[in-house]
Amino acid sequence: MENLLSSSASSHDTLPDSFVFPPDQRPPASTSTTAAVALPVIDLSLPRDEVRRAVLDAGKDLGFFQVVNHGVPQQAMRDMESSCSDFFLLPASDKSAFYTEDTDKPNRLFSSTVYGAGGERYWRDCLRLAIPFPFSATSSNAAWPDKPAGLRPAVEAFVPAARALGMELLRLLCEGAGLPPDYFEGELAGGDVVVNVNHYPPCPEPERTLGLPPHCDRNLITLLLPGSVPGLEVACRDGWIRVPHVPGAFVVNFGHQLEIATNGLLKSVEHRAAANAGVARTSVATFIMPTEDCLVAPAAELVAGGEGGNPARYRAVTFREFMRVYKTVGARREAVDKAFRI
Repeated sequence: MENLLSSSASSHDTLPDSFVFPPDQRPPASTSTTAAVALPVIDLSLPRDEVRRAVLDAGKDLGFFQVVNHGVPQQAMRDMESSCSDFFLLPASDKSAFYTEDTDKPNRLFSSTVYGAGGERYWRDCLRLAIPFPFSATSSNAAWPDKPAGLRPAVEAFVPAARALGMELLRLLCEGAGLPPDYFEGELAGGDVVVNVNHYPPCPEPERTLGLPPHCDRNLITLLLPGSVPGLEVACRDGWIRVPHVPGAFVVNFGHQLEIATNGLLKSVEHRAAANAGVARTSVATFIMPTEDCLVAPAAELVAGGEGGNPARYRAVTFREFMRVYKTVGARREAVDKAFRI
């Protein structure tokens, strides 16, 4: 456990060389182009037609947005945030049983994953939990941490509600894009719900590293509890948007499966996480995934042939094959897009 950042970061007065990113990849890199751009904040309690348009427009324009009045109980959100933060305050001995570099383990704790050919490591710890759906007693008996005591009930209350929100957003997107409302039911959203609890300890030199490097998500749709400490940055034109804290909101973005399924109508946009020197940051990302054998392809309703049509831009691929390629080429948008574009 000595390589876990949460155990060792406080002992570093300077940033270890293995965490130093090349100068052209380090924050801050915002520009005047993006200084006036902000993620839309969409009130889901407004009339459905208005919400549908707002969600679709945000997805087409930035690929990211925030939602409020979304129906997930605020107490469930608070309990999830506090119990996840408490997990990383536990002594290393209480977490060691979950620490592994084996990526095939559905539930695991890992740290500072190697990024790219340069071998840089992220300034992040991560607790990953996989929750099968439909949610049942079997899910509740999964090999999740037993400490802190509030973590398991928090996960059981939060994850079904967050998934339900994600599915409602997908229905809104279907209505706006001209797809059947249940298009993303079944295998396209039938895989495990994966929860990444990301913990970024205080960093001695945040200007020289990253909590997460630029990447696009591999899944269908992501709902993030970002925490009150800023750190998420979204690629926009030739710069980066720093996402502000909006109390009670989820940050929503689309994964590459949604880009393929909508034939490029909606985009999987790169994002990254910055470290900071002052305080720790903990965020909770909920990923809605296809089943491994699900065939993902552009929806027939969004493909049109002939002159002036909209031909298929991506090849059909099983999610299992997508993940094999994704892990091979890396998570950068350009590489992923090139691997699957026709």
